[in-house]
Amino acid sequence: MGEEITYSRFNKTDYQQYKKRLQQETDILAGWFDSHSLSNHKLVAGYELEAWLIGKNASPCPQNEAFLQHANNPYIFPELAKFNVELNVDPQSFNKSLLSDFENQLQQLWKQCQQSSNNIGCNMLGIGILPTLTDSDLSLKNISSLDRYRALNEQVLRHRKGKTISLNINGNEHLEVEHRDVMLEAAATSLQVHLQTPQDKAVRYYNASMILSAPLVTVGANAPFMFNKDLWYETRIPVFEQSVDIGGIGGAASGPIRRVTFGSQYARESLLECFRENLEHYPVLLPVTYDTAAEKLNYLRLHNGTIWRWNRPLIGFDDDGTPHLRIEHRTMSSAASMVDNIANIAFYYGLVQYYATCIDPPEAALTFAQTKDNFYRSAQVGLNHRVLWTDGNRHSIKELVLNRLLGEAETGLDKLGLSDADSKHYLGIIESRIKSEQTGTQWQRKFAELHGRDMRLLTKSYYQNQQHNMPVHEWDFESYT
Repeated sequence: MGEEITYSRFNKTDYQQYKKRLQQETDILAGWFDSHSLSNHKLVAGYELEAWLIGKNASPCPQNEAFLQHANNPYIFPELAKFNVELNVDPQSFNKSLLSDFENQLQQLWKQCQQSSNNIGCNMLGIGILPTLTDSDLSLKNISSLDRYRALNEQVLRHRKGKTISLNINGNEHLEVEHRDVMLEAAATSLQVHLQTPQDKAVRYYNASMILSAPLVTVGANAPFMFNKDLWYETRIPVFEQSVDIGGIGGAASGPIRRVTFGSQYARESLLECFRENLEHYPVLLPVTYDTAAEKLNYLRLHNGTIWRWNRPLIGFDDDGTPHLRIEHRTMSSAASMVDNIANIAFYYGLVQYYATCIDPPEAALTFAQTKDNFYRSAQVGLNHRVLWTDGNRHSIKELVLNRLLGEAETGLDKLGLSDADSKHYLGIIESRIKSEQTGTQWQRKFAELHGRDMRLLTKSYYQNQQHNMPVHEWDFESYT
């Protein structure tokens, strides 16, 4: 979904032709898997970070078109809503300075974004769900002016046969609203971490990413509130899943396999299983036409882009044209500071390297159902939730991180060749965050407890803290008006 499409209206023939081409490209990909033609290049790192434009009153500022024109930077892209944008970096092979390089690049890009947003009367903010967001902000008047988003909205509603989208979340409080468009999706902004993996190791990295989703969604949580309601520890999870609520086979408006999903099973033999599932169980949403060779896999890649697994396999191409596999880990919120984002990235890379390369595959110790339950209950409850782990015992997320995962992540980062200083620095931020129990979510909840449920004051104070680029566990609770 990252590229623009040409769209007017789709007809029955468009769907038939697209499905035929999707089948052809899936067969080509299957041939590449069979012949081991996918890249076995060493691991490559990358990420995307979504952010908000807010006005001086801390409300959403729907000016991403003016912002993008002013920034004029090929690493910044529009998102679904006019008040959201996405920041990207160049992918890099793992090396000693990878994490500090990522932070320096992000700091420079963020600084430019702040300057560009200020020049159009807005500010830039990184957070999972904007506390000042209102139901009326999520209307089609604020949809970005790109054909792909207009087409996505129309096709989701077509598959739902005009039925409204219902958001029904039970957490600390209860939220229930209905929408006639997909704009609820724009409420959730995330940090998406990419890992290009060799074909022969992709299954292990993919399954490890799924198993690690429970601690990662909790450690990276930064979205407790929506529409002035205190909901899940990481409310992005149910918001995103329910905002594009269309299902799978049979033309049903909803079904057992959802467009936003934790997945249906571990990968067994190869990640081709996910792409076959895409073909067989997910109706085509955007049947556009490409004038490209089938080997470019444009149809397969666009279709995959309309299926939002929390750990999503991607197909890309190396500089020499060799096709490669990537895993996109999507569970973590856009963090409270740039250094917090890099710490979250470090924690993911260290853990996934450790669990994907340990002698006994962790997926042999935890069933998929247990891993899935770990994820959703951790996202709802937070650090005190007791997950079933690979040793057969239950641990609170806090205990698991402090007593086991931090050490394993450090071992993983060492195996990846990252500097010991960077490893200790960024993992030290995770350790302090969890020891103090001051994640982004906990900071927001405590601020609201101290100052009342004033979302505007919370957002303004959050923004002021973010300007200092201190990790969130060091933030104070002073009220900034």
